[in-house]
Amino acid sequence: MHTARPRTARRQYRVLFVTDLAYEAKGRRYCDEDIFLTARLREDFDVALCHPLDAAALMETGAFDTVMVRNSGPVLNYQSAWDDFRERAAACGARVHNQLSGRADMVGKQYLLDLTAAGYPVIPTVDDPRDADRLPVTDTYVIKPKAGADSIGLEFVTRDALATASAPAGPGSLLIQPRIDFTYEVSFYFVDRAFQYALHAPSPDRRWHLERYAPTPEDLGFAQRFVDWNTIDHGIQRVDACRTPTGELLLVELEDLNPYLSLDLVDEPTRDGFVSALKGSLRRQLEADRA
Repeated sequence: MHTARPRTARRQYRVLFVTDLAYEAKGRRYCDEDIFLTARLREDFDVALCHPLDAAALMETGAFDTVMVRNSGPVLNYQSAWDDFRERAAACGARVHNQLSGRADMVGKQYLLDLTAAGYPVIPTVDDPRDADRLPVTDTYVIKPKAGADSIGLEFVTRDALATASAPAGPGSLLIQPRIDFTYEVSFYFVDRAFQYALHAPSPDRRWHLERYAPTPEDLGFAQRFVDWNTIDHGIQRVDACRTPTGELLLVELEDLNPYLSLDLVDEPTRDGFVSALKGSLRRQLEADRA
């Protein structure tokens, strides 16, 4: 069991930690993870917690050196408030961790189309049923909102049904992918582009029943490629991939906003290493901005 370290009398930085402790996610305990993280961050920082709907107003008080967005739930549930937060953070020059410069899940799923077009190893994706001929031929396709999260709005349809698939928010708002047969899913966790640990779900139908995973150099090269493609220097990223029956890894998701970390499933040295990396990331961002 982790033993709390002595707390210093005065800390240099104040962190506004954004989380929704009441959010319920299937197979995950968001609140437990954030309670753990805030307890560890308090060893070195002054920390205050707030709900995502309160973040913008508290950020603008000037009482905090940085705003850390963690397990705040799918942005889809409070999209207008998130958009407002981003605008106000830019206007007042607030530091936000993760940096708001990300171009993956932070701004929707357009990156899946961009990476497909650029030839990256990603599940092939289009956003118009008329482009379905660009996808591999399969019996079943996945359709989901481009602005979705946590499988919200996800459906499985036949190829014939693609022609009548409706985009709820208008043309271009629906993602279309072939349903991929895979042997397992694997997630790679990074802080400031540096790999920390990996977990995998051995059973394809139990996404959040995770176990430790020892990545090969090829696996790490795959994951690092996407982290380096993204435009975040300070923050946490989770690269989710699936392993096909032929052994290939394909990107499922690049989570760069508030990735759940499954820290309860790693050993204490790994958790300690992650916390140390996270503290270092916060300090580097704060000190770089002050320079």
